[in-house]
Amino acid sequence: MKVAVVGCGGMGSIHAHSYAKMPAVKLVGVCDIRMEMAEELAGETGTTAFGSLEAMITAVDPDVVSITLPSYLHKDYVCKAADFGKHIICEKPLALTSNDAEEISRYCEHKGVQLYVGHVVRFFPEYVRMKQEIDAGRVGRVGVAHARRVGEHPGNKSLWFKEMEKSGGVILDLMVHDIDYMRWTLGEVKSVYCLNHRDEKMDYALVTLVFHNGTIANLEGFWGYPGSFRTSAEFAGSKGIIQNDSMASQSLHIRKASVNFDRSKFAEVPQSPGYKSPYDLELAHFLACIQEQQEPRVTAKDACQAVRIAEAALESARTGNVVML
Repeated sequence: MKVAVVGCGGMGSIHAHSYAKMPAVKLVGVCDIRMEMAEELAGETGTTAFGSLEAMITAVDPDVVSITLPSYLHKDYVCKAADFGKHIICEKPLALTSNDAEEISRYCEHKGVQLYVGHVVRFFPEYVRMKQEIDAGRVGRVGVAHARRVGEHPGNKSLWFKEMEKSGGVILDLMVHDIDYMRWTLGEVKSVYCLNHRDEKMDYALVTLVFHNGTIANLEGFWGYPGSFRTSAEFAGSKGIIQNDSMASQSLHIRKASVNFDRSKFAEVPQSPGYKSPYDLELAHFLACIQEQQEPRVTAKDACQAVRIAEAALESARTGNVVML
């Protein structure tokens, strides 16, 4: 299978290096309007550099194209790749509005190409394990969930992140990971409420999701956090709590409530699964779905719903009102 990458920034580098080491996959090209970046990445991964999508597809005819460009360019370039009849793997968010996301999905379907969106948290082993434990009923019926995702402001290195019309801010670019994961784990969202503070140095959001099953999830996202990138998640249920914290030496913990409610007794299972890059797992999964015509773990519909919920959070922050979905 021949794969090419459009966009040679941070995510483009991750995709290209991942493809370059996959068996039965050939990275046939990388492209960027900044030719020096394309040439550098091509040198690192043993492929050819191009200055445009059109030139690359004409020259090397890939089967699959990875779109790893800034978010505001996703719609144009996904549709261009679809016009060439290429299957597409696009980084999240699929688009900056739900209307654009749905239009992209329909366009790819009309062109007869498959579309996959990189909601990579679904491939992090500890997050997969949390969902498995919840689905198995280990913590009972989940009543409350929390997720936190914080780090430095990416706008300090790439200015487009600070432009809401290009990035969607911390909600659409960063928190969308936890929005998608919570929907995958807990079901459909009923309502959204959001508080958001933005200035030159930080973008902070606190979002409350109420699900149709009654569960409440509080999501926190922060660009401008004075420290290393970190994530955490917690699900509290009728039988116990499951927790994950990227800064803990053992990241995944399950605490089971005792049937006699003796607070001194609980079963704890500390475990950090053997690690393989979730990006490698995600991209290999998408390519296998293309080859074997299987339903992916994350669908284009899922990606559209994540954008829709993030869009509702932005509307709530703007109006001060709860937004019903």
